[in-house]
Amino acid sequence: MKVTVIGAGAWGTALANLLCQNGHAVTLWAHEPALLEQIKETGRNELFLPGVAVSRDLRVEPVLEQAVEGSAWAVIAVPSGFFRGVTRRISSFQGVAVSVTKGIEYESGLTMSGILAQTMPKATVAVLSGPSLAMEVARDTPAAVVAAHRDPEIARQVQALFHRPSFRVYSSQDVLGVELGGAVKNVVALAAGVGDGLGFGDNAKAGLITRGLVEMRRLGVACGANAETFSGLSGLGDLVVTCYSRLSRNRAFGERVGRGEKVASILASTRSVAEGCPTARAAYQLARKLGVGTPIIDEVHAMLYEGKEVRQAVHDLIARDMKQED
Repeated sequence: MKVTVIGAGAWGTALANLLCQNGHAVTLWAHEPALLEQIKETGRNELFLPGVAVSRDLRVEPVLEQAVEGSAWAVIAVPSGFFRGVTRRISSFQGVAVSVTKGIEYESGLTMSGILAQTMPKATVAVLSGPSLAMEVARDTPAAVVAAHRDPEIARQVQALFHRPSFRVYSSQDVLGVELGGAVKNVVALAAGVGDGLGFGDNAKAGLITRGLVEMRRLGVACGANAETFSGLSGLGDLVVTCYSRLSRNRAFGERVGRGEKVASILASTRSVAEGCPTARAAYQLARKLGVGTPIIDEVHAMLYEGKEVRQAVHDLIARDMKQED
């Protein structure tokens, strides 16, 4: 099977390597030719996956249109902020386009599959999500994720493309739920990192995860997703790993916020994208539009975009009126 992976960050490179291990003919594209040349020459992506060897069978191509030529599959792993601009360049692609990007577009409120429906109208659009830290996947450490498409047969095909002994893939027909779980959990993970930066303990994080899951489910159901999806891999599973792992970019971003660093300086000091930052803005707007209560998302948004002091945001979250658990 000929597969093109679009995006050579940590996740894109890890999946390209995995697909090579599965015996597929894989081409990797990135907007930085120098990075592709490094991968080709050294068999490593030291910028995003330091110390991890990449299959020598992996082909690199700096021209996007040529990278997807003849491919039956396009796996799209570019950050959500660049997703629309990159994918519209390959609007004539007629194979299966699999989004592995976790985000919500601020301007439209669309998930990545919604964007693909507009930018790649001839493609069959599916998604892959779940608790899958790129470094662990690249090291062939066991993981479990979920592939989603409304048609069970297409979901099964995506499942078969990625599945391997160390990378167990389940299937789902709830595309929107799988995407929203993967996107919104990053906002909760950012809040968990704030707690780490402030020195909070495991009790606080467990409470945050539990109530964060409620917000994820509440917002997802309002958008038309299935409530049960948020108890699965793309909801609870991804939420737990992203809130606790030292490899989590979103948790680490939040920790720096909790320690008092300014958002602008954090953004300027790292090449890796913490999707929870733009997603907080998009999820906040979406919740307001739908009339959904999301107190954790609201306070993260206030810290990141309204200049609210961190301890005040935490106080306001905890000091809300008593209520019955839902």
